[in-house]
Amino acid sequence: QVQLVESGGGLVQAGESLILSCTTSGQTFSAYGVGWFRQDPGKEREIVAAITGSGDMTYYTDSVKGRFTISRDNAKNTVYLQMNDLKPEDTAVYYCATAFHPLISRTALEYNYWGQGTRVTVSS
Repeated sequence: QVQLVESGGGLVQAGESLILSCTTSGQTFSAYGVGWFRQDPGKEREIVAAITGSGDMTYYTDSVKGRFTISRDNAKNTVYLQMNDLKPEDTAVYYCATAFHPLISRTALEYNYWGQGTRVTVSS
């Protein structure tokens, strides 16, 4: 069975950095695009960043451009989300997911496997 596990979340102060990782098993990792999503209580799940199967193209939502970087190491079956200059507005549970295809996917409907999430809390 396919499994994705996120790690790296925690409590940080505004302006600090975190790096999240997502490691998958049970699938050919390089064949699928990966997305990072986040969701806060009472809000809809939103796309944060996405990357193609090969890692040659990326996408970021406007609110994180210039601060977050998505990358992947297919040899390790792992995707990363480097988060710099964190803000209280970034507080959420962050999820990684693999898509049906190797291209950029911006909507949750295009992802079939999801991790359990890792919580990021940014204090002021």
